[in-house]
Amino acid sequence: MAALGGKLTKKLVENLGPGRHGDGNGLYLVVDPSGARRWIVRVVVKGQKNKKGAPLRTDFGLGGADIVTINQARDRALEYRRMAKQGLNPRFTATREIPTFEEVAQQVHIERMPTWKNPKHGQQWINTLRDYAFPKIGRMPIDSIGQPEVLMCLSPIWTEKHETARRLSQRIKIVLDVARSKGFRSGENPVTAIKDAQVLPRVSAKPKHHKAVRWQNMPGLFEVLSTRDGMAAKALMFTALSAARTTEVLEMRWDELDVEARLWTCPAERMKTGVEHRVPLTSPMHSIVEDLRAMNSEFVFEGQKRNRPLSNMSMLMLLRRVTKGDATVHGLRSTFRDWASEVANAPREVAEMCLAHRVGSDVERAYARSDLLDKRRALMERWSEFITSDQNAGKQPC
Repeated sequence: MAALGGKLTKKLVENLGPGRHGDGNGLYLVVDPSGARRWIVRVVVKGQKNKKGAPLRTDFGLGGADIVTINQARDRALEYRRMAKQGLNPRFTATREIPTFEEVAQQVHIERMPTWKNPKHGQQWINTLRDYAFPKIGRMPIDSIGQPEVLMCLSPIWTEKHETARRLSQRIKIVLDVARSKGFRSGENPVTAIKDAQVLPRVSAKPKHHKAVRWQNMPGLFEVLSTRDGMAAKALMFTALSAARTTEVLEMRWDELDVEARLWTCPAERMKTGVEHRVPLTSPMHSIVEDLRAMNSEFVFEGQKRNRPLSNMSMLMLLRRVTKGDATVHGLRSTFRDWASEVANAPREVAEMCLAHRVGSDVERAYARSDLLDKRRALMERWSEFITSDQNAGKQPC
């Protein structure tokens, strides 16, 4: 028999602010300050008294409002009240539908999708759990996962794939924290307990350095590239001149370029920092892109497929053929940074902003609103002049 309707509606459940909102007959919707919503029911168990001898009133969680509908909550509340009237404590006798770890993880992924700066990161978030957690604990009830279960996921990859394991532990922790906020778990998060007890061995993180062309050899490299007609050479020259990241260059669209202002504005959703970045176009950079305008493609650097960007491997393979080494395209940013410091004596904040790096603390950035465009333009003009000048060419591009 279905429970009778109460004071709340589906719309109210979705929109009510923080607090405890009654539906009637002991059923409440609790909205946390964070926005998390869960159901509880308050019952009086027949024959049970508190320390003062008064009837014992007890609250029981019924699950999160995003998983348990209002009608399901009313049905479960009715079941709890019936048991309480018979003198049965629902804590020990009620049957609850506890979601699995995978069900909660998928729900967390959906809820957090709007907060990620790009869909790729959101997909990576759930893929890590899919590959390393779901096969071992995905089908387990979320309230039965403890330290042994978490270790089953982390231990096999803790040393060999430490960075992946570290991210996996963070994501498992988030899922378990959300489950607790929805009333499906209680007690300490096992991920926190594992970290505090130092159960897993300490792994020293090794910094990853991208091999770079020496700044002294950039003019020679640019001279060789300028003799090539392919799209990869043009994209590689532009990347070297702009000191931008590979994907930022390859996914550049024509509407991002302001020819009159000599400016390229890369939108926030394509930036690693999630902040829009303006890049001054020097004369060599402008010449490269203007020669490609007649192709009438969506992307400035079009690949083999129509209206698709050039593959990043095209630039990498060309760079390695020309330099006869293992230099990377990303390493060209380090090349520029070394030159800016050793030759141009550029102020640190100017050089770092050319690379679209965050400079200073959050407080400092809050007050430093300027992106130093004019100073960066002057530095980038000097960089372009250095690597395109005939008098600097002739050296081996390695």
